Amino acid sequence: MERWIILNKLSVILYIALICIYNEIPNFSWVLFALLVYFCINISLYLIKNTNLIKFLLILSICLIVYSNLKIQPLFFLLLPMSIFEIVSFFISKKWISWFLSLLPIFHLHHSLQPIYGLITFVSFIVFSIVDLYSTRLRFKEDQIDRMRSTIQKLSKKLNNHSEFMEQSEYTFKLEERNRISQEIHDKIGHSMTGALFQMEATKHLMGHNQEKALELLQNAINISKDGIENIRLTLKNMKPPTEQMGIHHMKLFIDEFSAKHDLKTLFVYKGNLDLITPIQWKIIQENVVEALTNTMKYADATEVSIEIYVMNKMIKTNVKDNGRGKVIVKKGLGIIGMEERTAAVNGKIIVDGQDGFSVTTLLPIE
Repeated sequence: MERWIILNKLSVILYIALICIYNEIPNFSWVLFALLVYFCINISLYLIKNTNLIKFLLILSICLIVYSNLKIQPLFFLLLPMSIFEIVSFFISKKWISWFLSLLPIFHLHHSLQPIYGLITFVSFIVFSIVDLYSTRLRFKEDQIDRMRSTIQKLSKKLNNHSEFMEQSEYTFKLEERNRISQEIHDKIGHSMTGALFQMEATKHLMGHNQEKALELLQNAINISKDGIENIRLTLKNMKPPTEQMGIHHMKLFIDEFSAKHDLKTLFVYKGNLDLITPIQWKIIQENVVEALTNTMKYADATEVSIEIYVMNKMIKTNVKDNGRGKVIVKKGLGIIGMEERTAAVNGKIIVDGQDGFSVTTLLPIE
């Protein structure tokens, strides 16, 4: 916006030069020289960043104007208003004071110059006020952007720290789980196998001279081994999560990732006994949901999509429905054909409806 101030000063310089040429004043070369010096000083104002140096150049510019007015040409006083506005703004924020100070020289001018001086003062004040207002707003926006950038950096740092904490927590949890399993195997299964081994070693030594005792020890070893095998089975069973938890967990994880990645409101509802869904049915449900959501993103222009899984008496119903533009006549592509083939492999059925938005329903029989 400084270019408007420069343009204002340049307009006054050209006006002074043209008046001097039109009146054919004898010392025009000195007028031209003084105007060039003034222009160079004022251009330098917008090339430097040091505030003290800017103030010095403004004072120097005012001194040049006053000297040129007294010694060279009275028209130089027309350059004074903008310089007064600029220098006063460094010390006083109230614009009416700079307006008052810029009008004081009008009483010392020849009456023929007073109207043009007043007009230039008014125009310069308007230009300077607009530039000052714009600069203030620009600085405010820049400060706001800097604050936002700082906040984003802090949030990014916290997010990175949180990610590192999650990774470390996951790694620690895995180590703790491995340690727990190792300790459980050592305490429950290791002791049983060691006891059985001792019984069988004793049986080997008694086989020759005390067969009855040897058979008793052998039976004890068998019983201990059975208990150990049962402990192994129970330990592995407790470690393995239920099928329905694995299926619903994978589904929730996928939907959360999909919702975070795409600008699409995603709703997920499930009801009924999820224990009745087999692993192969979970796999088909997951693949069909993925394919339906992919088609929604590609073709539907939707803002919301819902995924529903209902386990009924004799059937598992999975429905994916969006609020997009839909399609009266549905042309089956490779995606829908693939869903139908997967579902038919377990005696299921696919229903596609494009009347109100677009929906894909997967029906699977309960075994």
